[in-house]
Amino acid sequence: MSVHQETHRVRIAAAPEEGAVIEIDGHDVASAVEAYRITQTVDEGPEVTLYVQQGWRGMEFDGLAEVVVEPADMRHVVIGFLDAVDWRKLDQAVLERSDLDGAPGELTRGVLAQLREWAAVA
Repeated sequence: MSVHQETHRVRIAAAPEEGAVIEIDGHDVASAVEAYRITQTVDEGPEVTLYVQQGWRGMEFDGLAEVVVEPADMRHVVIGFLDAVDWRKLDQAVLERSDLDGAPGELTRGVLAQLREWAAVA
């Protein structure tokens, strides 16, 4: 859960083969939501995570469940990152790594480690 403990009135009503009703503080947000997840533990109140459409820009909240809004599909972010990688630079960077150890799979481990490092600073 986030450090921000503001809660919001959330209403979700869904039935098979019918459009879902998804409201945050009385505001209809169903058209922007592709999926949702409701979780609750014994020690914490409910948390509603809304997975919104790509390009979605905002929503107004104010209510009784912690609301987390995330992109519905992160594949486009990963694909965009990989598309931006210059294979020549990746090849060079991996071959220059000091952590290659000659063990099976070292090049694959090196590629993954290099991509992880580049993603961390992107």
